[in-house]
Amino acid sequence: MNALAKISSPAVDVTPEGMDYDTVRRVIELITLDYRAQPSLETIAAELGQSPTQLQKVFTRWAGLSPKAFLQAVTLDHAKRLLGAEQLPLLETSYELGLSGPGRLHDLFVTHEAMSPGEWKAKGGGLTIRYGFHPSPFGRALVMATDRGLAGLAFADGFEDQQACLDDMTRRWPNAAYVEDSDGTADYIARIFDRSQWSTERPLQVVLIGTDFQVKVWRSLLKIPFGKAVTYSHVACDIGQPTASRAVGAAVGANPISFVVPCHRAVGKSGALTGYHWGLTRKRAILGWEAGNA
Repeated sequence: MNALAKISSPAVDVTPEGMDYDTVRRVIELITLDYRAQPSLETIAAELGQSPTQLQKVFTRWAGLSPKAFLQAVTLDHAKRLLGAEQLPLLETSYELGLSGPGRLHDLFVTHEAMSPGEWKAKGGGLTIRYGFHPSPFGRALVMATDRGLAGLAFADGFEDQQACLDDMTRRWPNAAYVEDSDGTADYIARIFDRSQWSTERPLQVVLIGTDFQVKVWRSLLKIPFGKAVTYSHVACDIGQPTASRAVGAAVGANPISFVVPCHRAVGKSGALTGYHWGLTRKRAILGWEAGNA
């Protein structure tokens, strides 16, 4: 009888680990369903009959982020859907998300996307970008320009990779109008890789299309001397945000004007070469070319 009782006992994990999982599951469910109420940690804890401090510890340990951060992630995901696919105005989107107004929506985007909701929504709207592929010392180069100057420089591994390269760049500004114009972009490619044409008297006109934060990072990269390298933390300090190394790394990776805006000169804290959007082999080649021409 005792053996039978053991076999037929409920298969419920009542260990601390099992109870923690149930807590995390309930928090995720509550936030996912009730995100419009923007519940506070105290409200969630009261709903689950737990202390806010203990709930914070358990959820953060299991999920890797706090309940507040999870709520912000869920809210941001819905905000992108409302602003993007559903094309709601900023004010209506704010209220639909349970936020007090566009100011909180703005803060949410700036904190997690380093751009305002309007900038995220525009995605290059109103711009006409001309483009062309040309040979370069580092493979096929895609040059993109507006009427105001160079807006993009990317690399393709041969002719077969050109479409993938173009798709990668156009996704950055999906609402822009694109016109193929190799003749119109040829002058840029000649100037970019010919050091004899690098002149302070005739500077290359560059148009940085990005968020305020990204543009600050890219302008900082432009200060790095030819043939030198700095760390991401150095760039973070230079823009006045010393704790933003991770966000700086993301902005460096999103640099649309490779080589000219020298994201290849940004390295990890230990000095090791880290990820480069167009491949570490190309990054090593560019740094080697610069060292040989310094």
